[in-house]
Amino acid sequence: MWAERVEASRRVVAARLDAGPAALDATHPASGGQGRASLRWVLVHMIEEYARHNGHADPLRQSIDGQSGE
Repeated sequence: MWAERVEASRRVVAARLDAGPAALDATHPASGGQGRASLRWVLVHMIEEYARHNGHADPLRQSIDGQSGE
């Protein structure tokens, strides 16, 4: 399911970029009707969220393979 969502997101971004780089800054109603968001904002937010949560699986992995990560 995750891979399908990633591919769908990539198609959306590619379609927007086909319209030109300025399409990243066009705003659209945000989820829940609270303000407006640009595709650039969404992409930066997703990068931030991945960075914030990326290490959360490390304790699980370490409990399985016994290696600490660096």
